[in-house]
Amino acid sequence: MRTLGQKRAAFALEKVTGMAAETKERFEPFSAGAPSMILQNGFGQALAFWLSKGKGEHMAMFNIVQEWLTYQKEDVKNDFVQPNDDSPTAFIKAISGMPQQEYLTAQKETLALIEWVKRYAKAGL
Repeated sequence: MRTLGQKRAAFALEKVTGMAAETKERFEPFSAGAPSMILQNGFGQALAFWLSKGKGEHMAMFNIVQEWLTYQKEDVKNDFVQPNDDSPTAFIKAISGMPQQEYLTAQKETLALIEWVKRYAKAGL
């Protein structure tokens, strides 16, 4: 049985290695600043900003976070966020409507995931 940390690491590795080369090039420095963007501006605000950019490294990070927080697989049943559908709009609405404790839990989980994403991006994988 794997720990949540191991599952996070495997997920992050899969997402970083599966990224297009042109996105990867800009993703490494972007991912390094993502945690501070969340902590300085707020979790929901950072997600909304990434979504507003709509392409490249911003959407790559948004998609990684969205998929992880709603991830449902045999050995990983994340239910940090439960949107009505898979759209970015539904995800943002679900984040915005969460009770504070759940919101903070989702933020903490996102920061833990991004640490793995950063490591793998910096390693050039």
